[in-house]
Amino acid sequence: MAKIGIMSFAHMHAYGYAASLAEVPNATFTAIWDDNAKRGRAAAKQFGTRFVPRLENFLDSDLDGVIITSENMRHRELVEAAAAAGKWILCEKPLAPAVKDAKAIVAACRKAKVGLGTAFPCRYVPALMAARAQIQAGQYGEIHAACCTNHGQNPGGWFADPKLSGGGATMDHTVHVADLLRWILGKEFTRVYCELDNVLHGKSLKTDDLGCVHLEMEGGVQVSHIASWSRAKSFPIWGDVTLEFIGEKGVLNVDAFNQKIDVYSDTTMRHTYAPWGDNPDLGLVAEFAAAVDERRDPAITGEDGLRATEVTVAAYQSMKAGRMIKV
Repeated sequence: MAKIGIMSFAHMHAYGYAASLAEVPNATFTAIWDDNAKRGRAAAKQFGTRFVPRLENFLDSDLDGVIITSENMRHRELVEAAAAAGKWILCEKPLAPAVKDAKAIVAACRKAKVGLGTAFPCRYVPALMAARAQIQAGQYGEIHAACCTNHGQNPGGWFADPKLSGGGATMDHTVHVADLLRWILGKEFTRVYCELDNVLHGKSLKTDDLGCVHLEMEGGVQVSHIASWSRAKSFPIWGDVTLEFIGEKGVLNVDAFNQKIDVYSDTTMRHTYAPWGDNPDLGLVAEFAAAVDERRDPAITGEDGLRATEVTVAAYQSMKAGRMIKV
């Protein structure tokens, strides 16, 4: 039975992972640490676990693994502390906003001989799993190109502060698509070109809210990707993850989060979605709990997180340089 704690509820994904822990039979949600004590105590009450106010006490406690869902810029320090304490680690994406920090995270876990996973729950979306199986089976022949989107609302808070996030919509959303393409196609990225800006929110936002990214992969695969915080506050869900693959034998379209029912409620007086499909957070957390129990690396590794970070950082470098950047 894996005893798992969560380090920080700064990222909203922490709540989904916490809820999923209650559904994993071989895991117990043992403790929460958060540098925001009010937020940490509220989460502990919500999920029926204990709040530990001091980080050293949290890491010294009877925990086998931790899920880190802090601000992006804090990932490295928290991973290094957890690794030194011998804990298995699942770190929220991006693994880090800088390549040097992502490499340091991987190195720290390797030195401490603890498992390190990156939180990419999209790999557990059934439509994406089916797409990967079909493409790898050769159903569409050689894949020549892909067109991808990942849109959402402006999360605000620390996400809009580059000192804590490391970037805006392009940082927030490109890592998901980069990881999916590597996983589905089994190829690495070679070059990136990006145009990004704050075009939707004006002076109220200090980061980019729209990124148009062109990527090249091994074998000459051409990829276009749009990452944005373009959804209105009244939009029924955060956004989307879509991928269109163009192959020599056909075209495959994937809408990752289309397992939903449209709800028009007089109570909320707005349109909402009621998801009916599988919960990708549950798949991610269940696999991490199994990795902790079996003392092995999680299926989505720290190296996977590093590769996605390299692509995303290259996008920002491309914007500054005004040219294609090698990954």
